[in-house]
Amino acid sequence: MTSGRSVSVLAHGVGGSTDLPVPLSFALIGAAWALTATFGIVALAWKTPRFGPDKPGRDLPRWVTRTVDSSFVRWGAGLTALLFAVWVVIAAVFGPDGSDNALPGVFYVLLWVGLVAVSVLTGPVWRVISPLRTVWRLLGLTRRETSDRPVVRTYPPSWGYWPAAFGLLAFVWLELASPDAGSMVAITSWLLAYTAAMALGAWVFGSRWFARADPFEVYSMAVSRLAPFRRSPVTGRIATVNPMNHLTTMPVRPGVLAVLAVLLGSTAFDSFSQSPAFRNFVDQRAASLPVLSQAWAASLLRTAGLVVFVVVVGVTFWAAARATGGVTAQRRRKLPGELAHSLIPIVVGYVFAHYLSYLVERGQETVVRLADPLGRGWHLFGLDRADVQYVLSQHPSVLWSIKVSCVVIGHIVAVVAAHDRALHLLPRRHQISGQVAMMLTMVGYTFMGLYLLFGG
Repeated sequence: MTSGRSVSVLAHGVGGSTDLPVPLSFALIGAAWALTATFGIVALAWKTPRFGPDKPGRDLPRWVTRTVDSSFVRWGAGLTALLFAVWVVIAAVFGPDGSDNALPGVFYVLLWVGLVAVSVLTGPVWRVISPLRTVWRLLGLTRRETSDRPVVRTYPPSWGYWPAAFGLLAFVWLELASPDAGSMVAITSWLLAYTAAMALGAWVFGSRWFARADPFEVYSMAVSRLAPFRRSPVTGRIATVNPMNHLTTMPVRPGVLAVLAVLLGSTAFDSFSQSPAFRNFVDQRAASLPVLSQAWAASLLRTAGLVVFVVVVGVTFWAAARATGGVTAQRRRKLPGELAHSLIPIVVGYVFAHYLSYLVERGQETVVRLADPLGRGWHLFGLDRADVQYVLSQHPSVLWSIKVSCVVIGHIVAVVAAHDRALHLLPRRHQISGQVAMMLTMVGYTFMGLYLLFGG
């Protein structure tokens, strides 16, 4: 994450803008032109909506749905994930200290980044493998929800995804702004607080609390809207689907924009916080605040920066979504939420661009540590540190090409998604002019994203 802390061994990314196969300025200009050309093409040639949640997919054979829905598969996946969590707890409690412990890698790599990759490929997998949901089912508490008094209190609809947004903000704060992100005490304290919050909320509101408030479940659900599979609303079977149609099924609830702003803003801040200029600023200012220790003063400054990035993303998108004419005030208030799904491709693009080498290489290191959880020289499954392949770090030009492609493709998909949705929502005479602000905002995101990723 950030250097100078015990988690630095997990630092992601290699090199800088000098490793790019083309100059950074060329990458920025090319990305902006690609985005602008995409908008021009879809604006002129795309006059009627083409995507929607009611578009049919192609049903897979019935045995696929029966397999996915079978109790054996679902319980097997849930119990396997629970046993894995127990294995990680054993490693955390009895394993080596510091960077040799498997917990930081599981927490920051396999969970935070790996969850995106799996969800984009298969769907909202966390609701099946969540250890807390599995414990909830093992205790038979799901049966309580079918009784005469299913829950202590009904989950307030006005809360929407706001609890999950705050949970995600708490995670990225620990990762990017806390005094010691790699501390075993810090990570275990966060996990204990998360477990307590989820258990208490589920006891009061029932399992709906997991669907609305669990930061990992909402995170998995959001990025899974780009998965090529979904359940057919007509037949109930698992079907292959155009991800652009699947994207439009993102639920529009309070806090949905906040969730995506946290995900996008925190990734941008992660790049910015690694720049020498920001590091020097934090070090100098932290030393001049005698009221706090230098570590906590630096944390306070990083926290302020993180909040600024999240707020800027949320406010700029909110303003761009509302900057259109010809709609009623009621419709205008709904536009930010109804267009928020167009941020998902940008979020996924940035996650892969920012954490690709981190997932591939640090992920391998984490798996090797899990094969020796107690640090006693075990080689379970024949795994050894020599098996880790740093293939991406050894080919920086290839890595940066992939990173640029992820950012640009993510933005292009977002432009197409926003344009198609605007055709659904805006009156005909404002379908083009009403998108100009959103187009300019996404060009700005592209410039800033690439510059922070490579130029910082």
